[in-house]
Amino acid sequence: MRRVILKPGETFSNKHLKRKSAFNAKALAAATNIVEDVRERGDEALREYTEKFDGVKIENFRVSQEAIDEAIARCPEELARALEHAAAQIREYHERQLEQSWFETRPNGAIVGAQVRPVDSVGIYVPGGRALYPSTLLMNAIPASVAGVSRIAVVNPPTKDGSLDPAVLKAAQLSGVTEIYSVGGAQAIAALAYGTDQIPAVDKITGPGNAFVAAAKKLVSGDVGIDMIAGPSEVCVVADETADPKLVAIDLMAQAEHDPLATCYLVTFSEEYADRVEAAVAEHLKSSTRADITSASLDNEGLITIANDIDQAIQAVNVIAPEHLELHIANPAAQLGKIRHAGAIFLGEWTPEAVGDYVAGPNHTLPTGGTARFSSPLSVEQFIKKSSIIAYSPQALGEDAESIIAIAKREGLWAHAHSVEMRRDLL
Repeated sequence: MRRVILKPGETFSNKHLKRKSAFNAKALAAATNIVEDVRERGDEALREYTEKFDGVKIENFRVSQEAIDEAIARCPEELARALEHAAAQIREYHERQLEQSWFETRPNGAIVGAQVRPVDSVGIYVPGGRALYPSTLLMNAIPASVAGVSRIAVVNPPTKDGSLDPAVLKAAQLSGVTEIYSVGGAQAIAALAYGTDQIPAVDKITGPGNAFVAAAKKLVSGDVGIDMIAGPSEVCVVADETADPKLVAIDLMAQAEHDPLATCYLVTFSEEYADRVEAAVAEHLKSSTRADITSASLDNEGLITIANDIDQAIQAVNVIAPEHLELHIANPAAQLGKIRHAGAIFLGEWTPEAVGDYVAGPNHTLPTGGTARFSSPLSVEQFIKKSSIIAYSPQALGEDAESIIAIAKREGLWAHAHSVEMRRDLL
């Protein structure tokens, strides 16, 4: 892992980071062609891209209920119970985010408020490739279900042998999913956004994917809603001398094993401690089943920052604005108020990132690449929309008329002003 040694009083800045964008120019160009092709040719284009990129010919993209039931029946009982436990805690957490419509009547009779309604339909991208992610399905579909979305469609890249992952389908069953399609990549995003004969369009698309999926989401954003443009996943661990280097090491590796582009940051207070963490990583790698991916991530994307004190360390954290932040320090809660930017914050050595990934309840779909400066985790709010409610009484219009007229005239909008003047003159 690359090292940055800060001097006393030195400010950590973006020059110390070497972040990769959520997508690159090649991915954007390729995704542009795919999205436009699917928009024009629909299922025909989907079949061609599925054969080209996934190596499988598919006639009907929707997974039948019979196939779903058969796959769920093969889900090991222990895994099914684990998914049920996770789903219950995720649902309980997100139910606390529900918003209610509200109305207020002012003394002059004016009524203002907001009407809260769920979006009608959502498409969820669940990645395939290096790993299968039932947890991603739970984290995206459950808040949509809690919000009251009536149609929840899942797209998942097909396997060459046509098999379906029992855990992903069990997660779908637990989450209120209404339909599942075997299609992936930028072409799946285009199908969800614009619709085909087999895949009706949705109103919003959520879920992570590779650079091509991220580029496709950027391209369709505005025609449909999206959750965020997700880049490579990341973790930042702040560790002082009280932290067990073996636990710090395995938590860094838990992020690194996702992807060679995953980024791991360690902020600590001495080079000697950093050496101990790296030695622990080397020891853990001997047992890792994903050692090549993990090593590539840590060697090429990892960064160790040596700070002089906790304030300098937290300042570095706020510049990094990490997706996941673990505080392996004495009294971590005391530093919580100083942290301005982080997707999810894990306090203390008994709270590894893995608990947030799977069962704690808060959503694991988080802002990446420093976007925690202005973005939040996926929530029920992402699946609702609000309509402003305004109902004026004659008295209320009379009281506000002069202000409305003055502003409208200043903006040169004659009809705006006159629409109020005419009503005022009727009072």
